Amino acid sequence: MKNKVFALAAAAVLTSSVAFAQTATTAPAAAPAAGADAMLSGPGITMGTKANGPLKFVNVQKTDLTASQLDGMDIYNAKNEEIGEIEDVVIGDGKSVIGLVASVGGFLGIDKSYVVLDPASVAINNDNGTWKAYVDTTKEALEAAPKLDYDKLDD
Repeated sequence: MKNKVFALAAAAVLTSSVAFAQTATTAPAAAPAAGADAMLSGPGITMGTKANGPLKFVNVQKTDLTASQLDGMDIYNAKNEEIGEIEDVVIGDGKSVIGLVASVGGFLGIDKSYVVLDPASVAINNDNGTWKAYVDTTKEALEAAPKLDYDKLDD
């Protein structure tokens, strides 16, 4: 399940608030899909079975992030203490990244829990070649936050 979400997120994260500048170009021979049956369309991924517009490409810059770079990124607080790790990306209605799933607590994967952070509350910085995420909270506050239950997402 996580791998499928990350594959989808890799495309969408380029349009999210955690990505930086990109340059879009349109494929020369592409034409808009006639009668697209999209349930939801807009900036970002279209939810449906047909594309809703011409094929476009994006030039990824060195300053851009991919979902695979976010996966496993350590989260630090204002005291530079490691308090969690980014585990997943949530894409709302196929439009943009609306959450970053953080793992908190636990030891060697036991009793680990997941919380979803608003991307606007997360700062990401390249610290001498290592990407790090920063939030203004404590480990205890993350552990007490509402939990995400992955099993309920599959229902």
